[in-house]
Amino acid sequence: MATRAADQSPATPADGRPRPRVLVHIGEPKTGTTFLQQVMWSNRAGLAAQGVVLPGHHPQDHFRASQDLRGIEKRADDPAGSWTGEWEILAHQARQAPRAAVISHELFSAVDGPQAEQAVRSLQPAEVHVVLTVRDMASLLPAEWQETIKHRNDRSWEDWLADVIDRESVDPDRRQWWFWRVHDTLAILELWGRHVPADRIHVIMTPPQGSGNSLLWERFAALLGVDPGGVDLSRARANTSLGQPEIEFLRRLNQALPAEVPDWFYMWTVKEGVAHRALAARPREGRLVLPGDREAWAKEQAEVLISGLASSGYDVIGDAGELRPRPSREPGAAGPAGQQADRVLDAAVDAAAALVVNQYRKEHPAASPPPKRAGQAGLASRMEAAIASSPRLKRAVRDLSSRYPAVRRLRILTWQAMERTRARRHS
Repeated sequence: MATRAADQSPATPADGRPRPRVLVHIGEPKTGTTFLQQVMWSNRAGLAAQGVVLPGHHPQDHFRASQDLRGIEKRADDPAGSWTGEWEILAHQARQAPRAAVISHELFSAVDGPQAEQAVRSLQPAEVHVVLTVRDMASLLPAEWQETIKHRNDRSWEDWLADVIDRESVDPDRRQWWFWRVHDTLAILELWGRHVPADRIHVIMTPPQGSGNSLLWERFAALLGVDPGGVDLSRARANTSLGQPEIEFLRRLNQALPAEVPDWFYMWTVKEGVAHRALAARPREGRLVLPGDREAWAKEQAEVLISGLASSGYDVIGDAGELRPRPSREPGAAGPAGQQADRVLDAAVDAAAALVVNQYRKEHPAASPPPKRAGQAGLASRMEAAIASSPRLKRAVRDLSSRYPAVRRLRILTWQAMERTRARRHS
């Protein structure tokens, strides 16, 4: 095992200010990350008044920073603008936090060793903490397969599951495979533990299904040092699973789409416009569960993880026993491929209707529902809303940032001024 990290940052930076805490929430995917992110972003002003800031102006800034840190190449035809330099901007903003900052995106769980080291070093002299949310394997696998479908996978549930369990899980280098790259929990923690002391690595148990979302937020809020009851949880949506007819429709759509359709177009048009807005609103029919002949394997994985956490020295928040799979409260319905044709057709009709509406509103913006007015939200919120509503402006700023350090510095200074205004107004 690699040598554990010791804190080498000075207690007080050279400028004399107390160093802030920066919590890097690295995932894992499908462990309540979307819910936690939405709670924080939708209650941003209240958190800022308590000294907890979110670098950037939008959750997408954290995604873009994760892509930059991981060195992911961006397609030239992607209209969202360059993400070069986005991690540098986010890290610099986090270092300016009055008390604590949170950087949160599940794709930080996919970094390799040098990238984790770069992340920690660029956040110093702040006191860097790593936060990982984890979930029991039996409920994780169905959720993760459905998420892959929303990212253009067209493989059947049974075929995908067999690969993950029978072939990939036993590979000595299993993090080469995407599922294990972001879900090999002990390997991910060990990688970050080379650069962050064990007592600053926090592993939060995602409460079992049926527990409600408030418990997960309470556990996360305790790390932030904020009152968990001081936020409005109703503003956040969980990234809930789709029903089986809906997910089977998406899988078949993925099979039919030609390769010429770029992934960035798919993400905005299909994942966001169809899956999240249209299909997620339909009543959910049936819940996908792990097949009975895979339960023993899931239980074995749970015991390995529980044992590893117990001897790690990490800060485990919640009962590690929650990682043990629980018997399903409802019988598993017929697999996605076995859905009745009329139910899949119903999902397809709703999806087609959503595509027509989305295209009409794109070509006739005046017909779109008016956006929520910033009203008394303050100058910072109104400026962010104005920027968010102008894709051309966002792209121009990002492209200039990728080329000119002066523009990156200006973005950092602007963010600092807006955070001070936000905190003063809410306090």
